Amino acid sequence: MKKKKLLFGILAVLIFIIAFVASKFYGPAVSTPAGEFFYIKTGSSYNDVKNELVAKKYINGSYWFDWTSKMIGYKKIKPGRYKLKKGMNLISLVRKLRSGDQALINFVITKIRTKETLASKLGNLFECDSTAIIQFLNSPDSLRPFGLDTNTAMVAAMPYTYPINWNTTPGKIFRQFHTSYKNFWTDERKQKAADHNLSPIEASILASIIDEETNKQTDRPNIASVYLNRIRLGMPLQADPTVKFGMRNFGLKRILNIHLKTVSPYNTYLNKGLPPGPICTPQTTTIDAVLNSPKTDYVYFVASSNFDGSHIFTSDYDDHLKYARLYQKELTKQMKIRDSIQKANAK
Repeated sequence: MKKKKLLFGILAVLIFIIAFVASKFYGPAVSTPAGEFFYIKTGSSYNDVKNELVAKKYINGSYWFDWTSKMIGYKKIKPGRYKLKKGMNLISLVRKLRSGDQALINFVITKIRTKETLASKLGNLFECDSTAIIQFLNSPDSLRPFGLDTNTAMVAAMPYTYPINWNTTPGKIFRQFHTSYKNFWTDERKQKAADHNLSPIEASILASIIDEETNKQTDRPNIASVYLNRIRLGMPLQADPTVKFGMRNFGLKRILNIHLKTVSPYNTYLNKGLPPGPICTPQTTTIDAVLNSPKTDYVYFVASSNFDGSHIFTSDYDDHLKYARLYQKELTKQMKIRDSIQKANAK
């Protein structure tokens, strides 16, 4: 009888120990007070990972984490951004870290004007900082394998959503951009560009100017035809957005004669032909508007004085001046109204 009680006692203790140990391995163990993403920096050691998990209170202590790691064989540290669920167990946590199953970052490119802005946006989201990224974008040696240079690098930053690992290097990020760029430029699009005597890079540069000229999609093909005609005739493009880009003054509302004298390779009033690089990341629809632009005799256009976003196109300079004066007159009136409203609100 005593032996049976002893055996039952031992069994109960064993069951309790097994249940206790199992709860440590398989029970809820992860908290997320520092956020649901845990970051492992490149070059981190096992102890770095363990100490960071404890310091940021993802786990309460390191003892059972060490046991789980030994049991599963977690030795090789894989840097990255890992999504942790509150209440997940140590087995799941260690398996995720061991496998390198990190959460991708969806990096969205819309309109970006400068390399510095792109570098800043990337540096805020990824392990590589903005300095490393801008160094890559300003390095001819880094860009040469892609057929690009420091002026044209931004044509590769197509307006897409890119799933990227947090610890990806600047070179790998740019390669992902360039892959999408190459995929966009199908043989059909390349032929359409050639029909306009443009390379894919030149078509992207022209599209970037048009994107800065107007938000009205229906006008973009005709604006493209104006610029293509000016290039063909040897006329300067005289595109106001390129002046703003050369000055790095993107908030400028009205271009004055003094602005047109700004010395810059991007000033298309002083320099004929296309600028050396894009002045923003153009929309794919705008690139297609360039490629599918109609053949016209338009060489002038001006924003409509109706301020509805549309433009008036003409091949006659006197007509162009007439419409331009109407627009400037209405613009002056609009600015006076705005200024008076601002003064009234300031009182």
